[in-house]
Amino acid sequence: MSRLSHNRNGLWLALPLLFPLSMWSQEAVKNPTPTVESSAVSQSDLQQTLSLEDLVREALEKNPEAQSALHTVKGLERRVPQVKTLPDPVVGVGWAGNPAPFSTMSGDASSYRGVTVSEQFPYPGKLKLQGAIAGKEADAAQADYEAVRRRVTVEAKAAFYDYFYFDKAIQTTTKNKDLLEKLSKIAEARYRVGKAMQQDVLRSQVEVSLLLEKLTVLEQQKDTAQARINTFLLRAPEAPLLPAAEVEPATMRYSLDELYALAGDNDIVVLRNQRIVERSRLSVALAQKQYRPDFGVSYMYQQRTAQPDMNGVTLSVNIPVFYRSKQRQGVAEASEDLISAEKMRDNRRNEVRFELKQQYLAAKASERLLTLYSKGVVPQSSLALESSMASYQVGNVDFLSLVANFTALLNYEIDYYRQLADYQTALARIESLTGSDVTGPPIPAQTTSIVHSAEEGK
Repeated sequence: MSRLSHNRNGLWLALPLLFPLSMWSQEAVKNPTPTVESSAVSQSDLQQTLSLEDLVREALEKNPEAQSALHTVKGLERRVPQVKTLPDPVVGVGWAGNPAPFSTMSGDASSYRGVTVSEQFPYPGKLKLQGAIAGKEADAAQADYEAVRRRVTVEAKAAFYDYFYFDKAIQTTTKNKDLLEKLSKIAEARYRVGKAMQQDVLRSQVEVSLLLEKLTVLEQQKDTAQARINTFLLRAPEAPLLPAAEVEPATMRYSLDELYALAGDNDIVVLRNQRIVERSRLSVALAQKQYRPDFGVSYMYQQRTAQPDMNGVTLSVNIPVFYRSKQRQGVAEASEDLISAEKMRDNRRNEVRFELKQQYLAAKASERLLTLYSKGVVPQSSLALESSMASYQVGNVDFLSLVANFTALLNYEIDYYRQLADYQTALARIESLTGSDVTGPPIPAQTTSIVHSAEEGK
């Protein structure tokens, strides 16, 4: 058999392998977005995936820290009526004359037995201020509870998006490994008929091994993300987990200035620090009222032998004679606490603007990269791969160029999903800072935070 016959036979062997690769490349050009699956999924498919909403809801329901913060709020709310109530009255009994309990000495007018009831009355306004201070502490604890919920929500969403990314990266790498193995078989077929060099075969085998290595790392990272999600759900780290549901890029509907305004009104740490400022102001007012004396009232009833029973009333008042070392220092202490609380609030307002700008820039950068990958880089890389495959079939392009184009397209597809996960995570962090759904319709100006709503319901 002639050499030409050998070559023809080898090419016919390679054609069944080249055909699916060519079809895959054309499909990549027609659908530049790396998303393989259709966005329209059946109800049965939805039931076999892990949705973001279900994960967040279950994480909030089961999170021990959130439950602890909620019980702290309830405990502080029960403190309010306690501090607004008068001190407990004091009841005393006594006798004089005989050592025997409740006995009197006959014939002695000074001998008696009796009972005394006394009550302390703080200066008007003190109890009200104490109740208001306790109420502000409960409000601050409510803000702490909401902060825990927001943090758990963000962390759960970030874990979900990482899990989604690693799942997609594994799927994409596996798909491309299968295609690369077909390319390796093409190289072997061409080598057998003398149309390719042995280094093409060896190079293809090395590339397949590199993809196997990448798959091993991705599997380990996916297992870590899975364990993280299971931790939120209070499950064993090795518990099986459904695949992540599809993620579509959201659209942020607010400008940076609008986000600044939302964060200034709804950032939970700013709200908490504002409650601490209000509590400190009330503490200053209470410390100033400590200059005012408290009052005491006592009623006494005495039963005497051979003498009429006697009733008595005693009025008492404390005199703040040590005001220089006590009341004055108390006002100074409360004033320093107020200044500290105001500085903490102002510092958080500066920090939240920086954090918001940081996440906003990250989201915008990922958004631009998503557009670049889906409308530019991936289609162009697909065309380059298709062209190199066609040229390789006729011997105009070496195998290394073909592999380089193949690897570039694989990396760009994986990078697309990485940017998608980063974009959605940045949006989740922005929502936590602003207390708003930044991908939904604009929030009316009169909308308040959960802390305000809780306060109005009291």
